[in-house]
Amino acid sequence: MKDQTNQQTSINGSRSVPSESTGRGVSRRSFLATGAAVGASAGLGTFGRAAAALAQEGGGGALTFGDVAILRFLAAAEILETDLWQQYNELGGIQDSEVPGGSGSKRYIEALEGLDEDMSQYIHDNTEDEQSHFEFINAYLESKGAEPVNLDKFRELPSSKATGAQQIGRLTNLMELSVDTSYWTRYRSRSKNPDLGDEFAPAVPGLLKGKFPAIPRSDEDLEPEKHIQAIANTAGFHFAFIEQGGTSLYPQLVQRVSNAQVRRILLSIGPTETMHFQTWQDKAGNAPPLTDPTNGLVFPDLNETQPGLELEDTKTNLIMPEPTAFLNRKFPVCSIIRPTNTHGAAMGAVESLKKDGLFIGQSAAFFRVLKQLAAAADAARPQ
Repeated sequence: MKDQTNQQTSINGSRSVPSESTGRGVSRRSFLATGAAVGASAGLGTFGRAAAALAQEGGGGALTFGDVAILRFLAAAEILETDLWQQYNELGGIQDSEVPGGSGSKRYIEALEGLDEDMSQYIHDNTEDEQSHFEFINAYLESKGAEPVNLDKFRELPSSKATGAQQIGRLTNLMELSVDTSYWTRYRSRSKNPDLGDEFAPAVPGLLKGKFPAIPRSDEDLEPEKHIQAIANTAGFHFAFIEQGGTSLYPQLVQRVSNAQVRRILLSIGPTETMHFQTWQDKAGNAPPLTDPTNGLVFPDLNETQPGLELEDTKTNLIMPEPTAFLNRKFPVCSIIRPTNTHGAAMGAVESLKKDGLFIGQSAAFFRVLKQLAAAADAARPQ
């Protein structure tokens, strides 16, 4: 076991205060560039100030190096989620005082409404939720004298050129995605579990065969009709892909937490990710079957039997997780979140997002930082 008084390394290479230290705070800073994401000009914002106050009043004791590492990785993950959701919201969501930025794209919104008429509201609310998560976690870290996470220096990816999007630097790329929809068949399986080494076929194989936009790259993407609908369909399946990752990540990492209050934080935030996933899985099931005439991307009718799959593997109204093998196949099947194996969970999340195409165009330095944060979280051990 490593010395718990070791200092953690911040993302710019400097040394933070010892993770066990609670007698001395870190100076507050703005961790989002002005206009780069929601609430940036307000620093920690309402969520962050409330989180800091709660952490100071609630005590919770000293944090181990591992607890700090887990919280910092989750803060980074939530910052990345906020960045991608902000891009979705600028073009397809509701822009208001809660989630400002952008002005919407009428044709894109109409295509999203092909999945559900309330998509704009759901996108808005998911964006606000992710913002609240990273602001809370960063504020909590600061209240414990630990270094919050700041990824501003990596906001160098281009924005969509479509009318309605802000022209600012981004952390994530929504215009070259290869979405893995194996989560769809994984949650419908009654016998297999990724924690037991099982693999799953994607529900929409075409999304893995290229690099596809989930937001219009420019106004040229707004036509023809089947093309912009394919972009909206891609977004619908990507929404669920992102949130199923968080659905697993929190229960995976909470198993490595030592501090009771940190454990409470993870157990309280994690289920909201599951609520998001359930919503988006339901809406993705409404994606109209079509073939994009510009690139050949096929969205099949998931309520018809697909090659190599049973109808039960894809049927769109089966959004409740089917009971499946858990811990050991000798036990009765059980309805569970999957995966929840904690080994390599943080690094696995990074690799999954990388394969998704979300970081296409990012620098080598960005990947080093993200992998350092993941490695530290995966090295945490409960005490």
